[in-house]
Amino acid sequence: MSIARKIASAFLGPIPVSRERALGTSERLAAATALTSSLEYLSQRGQIRRGGFNDWSVARRAHADSSPVTRKLLDLVSGERTTTALHVARVAVSVGLLLPGDRRLRGLGSLFLGTTALALYPRHRYGTDGSDQVSTLVQTAMGAARMSRSPAAQDALMWYVALQGNLSYVVAGWAKLLGASWRDGTALGGILRTRTYGHEPTYALTQKYPRTARVLTHGVLALECLFPVAYLAGGRLAKPVIGAAAGFHLANGFVMGLGRFVTSFVAMHPAIAYTSAPKSHSVITGRDDRVLRTAAVVFAVAVSMSGAVAAHRRLRVTEGWPRSLRTTTRHGNELQYETHHGDLDRPVLVFVTGMLSTSEHFGWITDKVLDDGRYGLLTYARAGYAGSRYRSTAPYRLAEAVDDLCDLVATAVPADRDVMLVGHSLGGELARRAAAELGEQVRAVVYLDSSHPGELNRSWQQSASAKPLGASLSLMVWSLRCGAGVLLARPGWLEALPAMFRKRVFDQYADARMWAAGHREWRAVQREFGAHTGELAPLPRHALVISAQRTVDRDPEHLLMHHEIADAHRGAGRLVQTLVVEGADHDSLLTDGRYGVEVGRLILDFLARTAEPADTAERRERTA
Repeated sequence: MSIARKIASAFLGPIPVSRERALGTSERLAAATALTSSLEYLSQRGQIRRGGFNDWSVARRAHADSSPVTRKLLDLVSGERTTTALHVARVAVSVGLLLPGDRRLRGLGSLFLGTTALALYPRHRYGTDGSDQVSTLVQTAMGAARMSRSPAAQDALMWYVALQGNLSYVVAGWAKLLGASWRDGTALGGILRTRTYGHEPTYALTQKYPRTARVLTHGVLALECLFPVAYLAGGRLAKPVIGAAAGFHLANGFVMGLGRFVTSFVAMHPAIAYTSAPKSHSVITGRDDRVLRTAAVVFAVAVSMSGAVAAHRRLRVTEGWPRSLRTTTRHGNELQYETHHGDLDRPVLVFVTGMLSTSEHFGWITDKVLDDGRYGLLTYARAGYAGSRYRSTAPYRLAEAVDDLCDLVATAVPADRDVMLVGHSLGGELARRAAAELGEQVRAVVYLDSSHPGELNRSWQQSASAKPLGASLSLMVWSLRCGAGVLLARPGWLEALPAMFRKRVFDQYADARMWAAGHREWRAVQREFGAHTGELAPLPRHALVISAQRTVDRDPEHLLMHHEIADAHRGAGRLVQTLVVEGADHDSLLTDGRYGVEVGRLILDFLARTAEPADTAERRERTA
């Protein structure tokens, strides 16, 4: 039994370290990270020169909205000579922290490393990674602890680092859990075959021993998701948990080349060991744990507030505009829509949104139509978006969204009145399919940087971005359901929309329902677009195909597919036009007022031409 106890004590139990030893170990490990980081930057000084990867004359544009004082400080720090001098100083201070020294000088050294890392962060926008962020956190906390004479303040800072360490593992683990490749155990092999983190010999081993690879993958998941068990039962599991985490980082450093991650993340482990050991242990006696209770209260308040904010946003999102109407489709879905009648003898423009987009994204275009005053207008939210309810019980297919659109047109537009379908992105493909169902009532279809059902098979860009999108959408859904919407920053494109729409769009953007609807649509897109073969079916209707210049510049295959969409409409007596809006990208084609107003004008001009005699329209098209 004594041998068994000795073996168990070697692998199980707390790791009692004193406050002073934990501080010293953490600051040295963080200093080693800073030393490695600055030496790497000094050895690659060409990247900060003009034309380099981190050319400040280019990188500073990201801070154009910052205050003049902030920009001047960044310019001061980011000069080539100043940047080099700071890294040389960081190397010297890091070496000093690896040696014995006065506690207050050590505190000043850690604070210097932390503050200079923050100052240099914008300078090294490309290349700075999680290891630098973690070491900055540890350096500032340990520096402040060294400068403090209060043991309670020092313990509070130790708890801060420990809680941040636990949070980093838990969040990473639960985020991975949403990815199918982590759940089925294939993620490890997938990572090791990438260009950035790949290691061919280890990848070959994962293919030779797939069962072992799955066990390791699931082991990483379990370690990260359950990391706080190190605190249970008086820290009895601290040794295996902290030891496994250190081994994980060592393996990443060797196999994936993430050397700085080893010292940066392990720098948090002494604080975790110090706080997870039982307070009754002689080495730990006197530890102040009040900050843990404070953190629990703050967390509870934050959760309550985020829940209240999310509920308030949900109410605003589902309420709709004062003029909103509702209809129920054949699938049981309830659609929220807005309509403007215009002249009853003229067509109604029906706007169909893209995936993860709102009807307010068309704001600049619809304002242009309303200013014209002659045409009817119909905007709506697909099932699951805004105030529309998704109630269908059948497996979701894009055909369901097409049916909903056709039912909406039948409800909101008199059967003897023409419609023009205007679709952006995925909305363009839905409009194309709906036009075939609605028949003669559709005068024309307008495609705004439209999706093509063959794009996942033909566009390298779409194919590459498709793989991680599902996991990202799933992460957003669960994050927002957990109340993280309160942490979302307002995206830059939002401020380009008409002012009256911005608040409502952000409420939708921060609501889990929109992301859940987008995730549902994305799964259907992957299945149906991935299975697409052959040519597009002919559609005997007028068509206007508008492409965003930046979309087709990045991937010329998109321009070919947009021309194929136009070709499917060509025929005697039909007006078909293709245009490229210079300077616009996929989203700014709608959200930027410069392009949105121009698109609105192009649509109105095209619609007017569809009313002309066929020979006149064809002659004008040839002239244009």
